[in-house]
Amino acid sequence: MDSLEERIAGEIAMAETAGSVMKKWRELFGVSQIELAKYLKISASTISDYEGNRRASPGVGIIKRFVKALITLDEQRGSEVIRNLQKFTATKEEQGSFYSIRDFSTPISGVDFARIIDAKIAANPGLLDTIKLFGYTLLDSLKVILEISPSEYPKLFGTTTERAFVFDQVSTGRSPMVVIRVAPIKPKLVVIQNLDQVDKLAIKIAQIEKIPLLTTKLSTEEIRVRLNNI
Repeated sequence: MDSLEERIAGEIAMAETAGSVMKKWRELFGVSQIELAKYLKISASTISDYEGNRRASPGVGIIKRFVKALITLDEQRGSEVIRNLQKFTATKEEQGSFYSIRDFSTPISGVDFARIIDAKIAANPGLLDTIKLFGYTLLDSLKVILEISPSEYPKLFGTTTERAFVFDQVSTGRSPMVVIRVAPIKPKLVVIQNLDQVDKLAIKIAQIEKIPLLTTKLSTEEIRVRLNNI
């Protein structure tokens, strides 16, 4: 297996609910249960049973076939997902001291994400229930703005753009939203920590980009603890 295949297989094998992780990766690759079942020559109901954790955790052979199916099906479509995963993935060393990335074992809704971190909504409350998040990135706002290069920006997204950006060290909220405004790819949701009043321009940009903008008083560590316990 190459590094991507090993990463997917390892995450499934180590998960407490392997089926939920299988579902996450299938959805990330944009493969339907029917497509996957046809490639594996099994029933779609079997796929559904695995993803619903109604079957025993899959063995090594099943995991290997599952991962190979996702890779092959994506290659048949031009390898877009594979390229994006390789482009977006940063090593621990690359993440450094000013951002950290975590993916969820199973996606959560924008509404649940906001509830978990005790967030208040500054812009676009009606969009929260339309969002599915596969992970989040914690960012030191000042260091990201001053130190990250354009070529490194995609790596803030980890495995997918279906994620939340959580900014710390923010004075008004304007700077991070300006960065998002001019960036070629956008997060699905933005959280700003420890801010009593969000800058009007930041709110306006969030409305233009159709990105829910939230605020929370929780510390970075408390956010990490709550989200990592999902």
